[in-house]
Amino acid sequence: MRYVVTAEEMQALDRETIEGIGLPGVVLMENAGRAVVRIIEDLLAHDGKWSGDSGRSALTRDASVSGRPAPRIAVVCGGGNNGGDGYVIGRCLREAGMHVTVYMAARREAVKGDARRHLDVYENAGGLLVSVTDEASLFTHAERIRNAEVVVDAVFGTGLTREVSGHYRKIIETINQCGGHRVAVDIPSGLSADTGEVLGIAVNATCTVTMAFLKVGLATTPGCARCGDLHVAEIGIPDALAEKHGIRTALIEPDDLTPLLPADDAVVHKNRRGHVLAVAGSPGKRGAGRLVAWSALRAGAGLVTLASPWTSGEVYAPDPVMTEAFDAEAADALERLLALAEGKQVVAMGPGMPTSEGARDLVHAALAELEVPMVLDADALNHIGTHLERVATAKAPIILTPHPGEAARLLGRSSAAVQKDRVGAARALAARSDAIVVLKGARTLVCVDDFVTVNPSGHPALATAGTGDVLTGLIASLVAQGVSPADAARLGVFLHGRVGEYAAAALSSRGVTSADLAEHMPRAMNNLAAGAP
Repeated sequence: MRYVVTAEEMQALDRETIEGIGLPGVVLMENAGRAVVRIIEDLLAHDGKWSGDSGRSALTRDASVSGRPAPRIAVVCGGGNNGGDGYVIGRCLREAGMHVTVYMAARREAVKGDARRHLDVYENAGGLLVSVTDEASLFTHAERIRNAEVVVDAVFGTGLTREVSGHYRKIIETINQCGGHRVAVDIPSGLSADTGEVLGIAVNATCTVTMAFLKVGLATTPGCARCGDLHVAEIGIPDALAEKHGIRTALIEPDDLTPLLPADDAVVHKNRRGHVLAVAGSPGKRGAGRLVAWSALRAGAGLVTLASPWTSGEVYAPDPVMTEAFDAEAADALERLLALAEGKQVVAMGPGMPTSEGARDLVHAALAELEVPMVLDADALNHIGTHLERVATAKAPIILTPHPGEAARLLGRSSAAVQKDRVGAARALAARSDAIVVLKGARTLVCVDDFVTVNPSGHPALATAGTGDVLTGLIASLVAQGVSPADAARLGVFLHGRVGEYAAAALSSRGVTSADLAEHMPRAMNNLAAGAP
């Protein structure tokens, strides 16, 4: 598990390292700058423009080899500590023999503390420093920035909270026009470190080197789309401090999930692999029930029963799936549901359900009466509406799996507000419902007792109808096989993302449908068990 921090949390970790452990801030800044230098050297070596030994970093001076000119580097520095990192980067790359120009976006008097010390060291070492503190001076030098083989974005760090304005907008526009490597220091300038929101304008980095810990705005959407290749640099802040400070956000990693996979017991039988009851589908929405049921089977459930309205002669479930005629709008629907749930380990409810008052009443009654875990999606969530107290008083664990629009309805806010702060929305929903929350989307989030995990797997091919139904069946299947509801949610979203990756690789991202996903589920589970990608 890799901890993910907010700007305020990162400041606290910095402060304890400096004041509690005794590692000076100027040393942390030196370490941060040198970490970026190593990445830049590797990028240029890959391009054939640098032959320095990356193991020796900027200690080598052989920048021009076989007649090739030394790489041109533009480092754009702001007035804070991010700019201080930039002065270290400029000095070290210059010492290596590269052609480095540092562009100072802030006035000299605004640069203070450790950043000012590194500015002075850069100048004292003979480094070239150019002031671009207004649009006129930037216009004079913009072409050189755009034509650099590497432009280093050291303008704003994690402390930015207001919209980018003034000549800084033009600076970011100029950085984005560079056709070479755009390397962001800690975070692309213009992104909120806490939410990933673009604060008016932001750097589109091809590579980001973030210090010590991932930031929430880098790990989640929309910020992750601005990072390019993302590296986490060790600069001297101990990992153990994150746990000490009670950090409550983390990135899911495969090694954390492998032990959660259901055991592959040689003497197991179908009843020991669990029985899923799927209450899904209705006339015109039969496919939703089929997807839930087939996904649950492919994920390893021993038995699946699909309860859905049907008429004689209709075939709407895969052959191994047992079917029960079930009318969610009937007067005896709750009695029938309770009977069907006997002997089942989990109930998956919602995909393709009717939208009537009768179906709504059934969802509310099920929350009050069922004593087995439930995975709720789609219309089951819509029937809950803003009445999250009904979820909070349920007799068994509840897993809610909303997409942003459904989460917005549950919280009584707009979809845009949910997307603006996805981590905050997931936490709010979990707090009000006392449920496990799976907030779907790129970088799906799972919130359990205020602890949010970010899922790194997935593919744009999953943005098609029915993929959420597949996820519902997958999570329900894991619960049925004995995985705890919280772990089933985390494991399920990771496997779902991997399945999307495999399907896209096999079929192309434009041709994947939700019906294709379940076929790749065994491979995803086997590869995770074997430690394979």
